[in-house]
Amino acid sequence: MRDFLRARLRQGTATLRYPDPALRLPERFRGLPAVRCEHAAPGSAEELVVLSGGKPRADLGRCLFSPEESASLGGGPLEFGGDHRLAGSGREDLLVDAEIPRVEALEGRMRSLFGRSLRLRSVSAGSCNGCEAELVALSNVVFDLARFGVQFVASPRHADGLVVTGAVSINMREALLETYEAVPEPKLVIAVGACAIGGGPFRGSPEVMNGVAELLPVDLHAPGCPPHPLTVLDGLLRLLGSV
Repeated sequence: MRDFLRARLRQGTATLRYPDPALRLPERFRGLPAVRCEHAAPGSAEELVVLSGGKPRADLGRCLFSPEESASLGGGPLEFGGDHRLAGSGREDLLVDAEIPRVEALEGRMRSLFGRSLRLRSVSAGSCNGCEAELVALSNVVFDLARFGVQFVASPRHADGLVVTGAVSINMREALLETYEAVPEPKLVIAVGACAIGGGPFRGSPEVMNGVAELLPVDLHAPGCPPHPLTVLDGLLRLLGSV
């Protein structure tokens, strides 16, 4: 027991403070992008940069945060920064140029119900499991989502909302709808990852629904392929009005 206590003292506190102004992610992390061109170049950048409000903006919902999207060929449509705050409330909030997307905090009864205790059911609706791996990381000692009163549960009947990953395959359509119906009102829907937001690289395929919004109302979009755990955490806390 003494050895165990000494080891714990040496390890110190592993949990990240959040929010933390001094937080810095590794240089390889691709975060909030800035637009480097007036329009999208042909190829992988098509529809990645769109005109919104009279100026070109990056569509985070379509962005896979891949090297090709920041390549120098053709001028390079995007330059990725290090900011992990990418989540937005509405789909239009994901059209940005280096500004943090807006998350509208819950109000009234919803905030009083969920502000201190939020239970979520995760649904993988045709995912590669990359997003699920990041969601699992949210519960580890580093990110410790539970300290904010947010936890994942096994049954939709015990949940306050759904966290949906994947492009919603045809085979998962009915399962997702039935799971949504099993969640008692009022309820939230959170789309995590590029596939859940708009189909990701599978958009347009007859085998998918091009994201959750084609079936259910979405309250929070957390973009990425997959999104960093801090992107999901920040979006949830801003939705709850905790940040």
